[in-house]
Amino acid sequence: MILRKITARTCRVWLSRVVSGSSQERCFSSLVPAQPVPPLAQTLQGYLRALEPLIPEEELVHTRKNIQKFCGEGGLGPQLQEGLERRARHSNNWISDWWVQWAYLESRQPLPVHSNPAISLPKRDFSDWRGQLVFASKLIAAALDFKNVVDNGRLPVEYMRGQPLCMELFPLLFSSCRIPGRKHDTITHHSRARHITVVRNYQFFQMDVYNSDGSRMTESQIHAQLLRIRAESWKTDKEPMGILTSEHRQTWGQAYSRLLKDKLNKESVRAIEKGLFTLCLDSPVMRVSDDKYSSRMAAQILHGGGTHSNSGNRWFDKTLQFVVGEDGSWGLLYEQATAEGPPIATLLDHILQYCQLIKKHTIKKPDPKKTPLIPLQMPKKLYFNIDREIKRDIEHAKQNLDILINDLDIRCFNFQRFGKELPKQHNLSPNAFIQVALQLAYYKVHNEVCASCDIASQRMFRGGRTDYIRSPTNQMLKFVLTFDDPSISVRKAKLELLREAIETYVTLTDQALKGQSIDRHLLGLKLQAIEEGLSVPRLFMDTAYGLATHWKLRTGQVPANTDSVMCFGPLVPDGYAVCYNPQSDHVHFSVTAFNCCEETQAETLAATLHSTLCQLQELLQPTV
Repeated sequence: MILRKITARTCRVWLSRVVSGSSQERCFSSLVPAQPVPPLAQTLQGYLRALEPLIPEEELVHTRKNIQKFCGEGGLGPQLQEGLERRARHSNNWISDWWVQWAYLESRQPLPVHSNPAISLPKRDFSDWRGQLVFASKLIAAALDFKNVVDNGRLPVEYMRGQPLCMELFPLLFSSCRIPGRKHDTITHHSRARHITVVRNYQFFQMDVYNSDGSRMTESQIHAQLLRIRAESWKTDKEPMGILTSEHRQTWGQAYSRLLKDKLNKESVRAIEKGLFTLCLDSPVMRVSDDKYSSRMAAQILHGGGTHSNSGNRWFDKTLQFVVGEDGSWGLLYEQATAEGPPIATLLDHILQYCQLIKKHTIKKPDPKKTPLIPLQMPKKLYFNIDREIKRDIEHAKQNLDILINDLDIRCFNFQRFGKELPKQHNLSPNAFIQVALQLAYYKVHNEVCASCDIASQRMFRGGRTDYIRSPTNQMLKFVLTFDDPSISVRKAKLELLREAIETYVTLTDQALKGQSIDRHLLGLKLQAIEEGLSVPRLFMDTAYGLATHWKLRTGQVPANTDSVMCFGPLVPDGYAVCYNPQSDHVHFSVTAFNCCEETQAETLAATLHSTLCQLQELLQPTV
């Protein structure tokens, strides 16, 4: 049994050791090139263009002077650029390790809402615990089948725009867990795990999912074990240990050290951390009206609904947590330091096919093998010794989580007037079309545009993670200002401005997918200065840089083969997070904001976005 603590940097080393065989090596990363370091002048020019719609001319003049000093004779720019290029020559990926460390492992914010994304999937056709356990058994079997595909090197290489993608994150999806620290977190991965953890009524169970001969358990075996867990989970008290993982990372890091001083606690925590994944069997929740159901379901997956609901049925540090409720709700919560959206989408697609929830490429299940005659061992209940200090930690975590949950405003809706086929009919990018609609809706609510980030995958490169596609652009701002201008009534002129805004965004998207976006490069320059023991350049201390990285709109397209909805919280207190899943004739949206900010309301932005999309449809297809 091998347990290793790994940082983002050593993930790559671990992969090189566990992956053997030429077919698997090809599958993971050798088909894709190294991620390039963009030219310095190109990034700084792009940075200035990104600032133009956001700040007044006098501030732009000041920023231009800082850039000239940064790039000119005696400036740090060329030196730092040379350092990044040297780093690129001697590392698997020059930015990914830094990004994971900076964005995730060093972040001290709580994981629920602030970091872990939730994916809520269409409601299943059961409404009691019996159907819950039958479906959960099938879900576990499907996830194990996907792991088997990955372990045996049979996962097909994925492609984007005809180019192969790096596949090296897939082996790390299972048996991984984030470990809290006082100053920064780490990641653990256990390569030989044979169990999952199941949590019900706040109680955790270690459940083996492989038989004594090494074969995977059948669905009927899994179901039998889940029945035993359900029966056992009534018998003891219900102190919600999982609530501790929802805390501020420094606070949880301190509590974690106290918790692990006890041998029994340490064994139980390690069992959770080593498990392939966690299954959360949620208790019934209060019924809501149909129009609010999707929002409530998304919130339930995201944070569990609060300390009086199912939040104690989570271990937020765990990379993969499947959630199944008694009312037919289900979904997935994942931790981002190890996982990314696209591999998670591939996993879910496999599960949906295995469970025959979608018809596309239905997986042919292997013939069931003969069940071993050795009786199944009772799933192991994980116990904790809770002293006065730990009890105090739990009570504080309860209070803080409920405050966080009550502060989150969430609104999910299904826009049914049209889907991605409408923009395509007019030779427009659906994603860029929605991004323009988001900026226009934001402007209608707040009478300004704002710094917005859309996620672009960097998996065309070895070890690639993500970068940002920025908006608004000058072209987008011009369209937004023109759209409701009563002095401009010519439809053709507005259509032309819309097309220009969309085409500009498509160009930025293409640049990002080619590794030529600006934000990771700017971050790399800043971190390179710190690495070399230099003062942070004034360029990054500028007010303009703070404004440019104050992401009031955090957005993400999550295309899927089913009507799923992803959601997460805003990046800043006065911001929004908007996720969308475009289908051919409709689009699923989730919008979140914080109630502590009087200026932002998720419901208002959602309603405005709905009406804005209708107006854009009218612009493309006038009824008169």
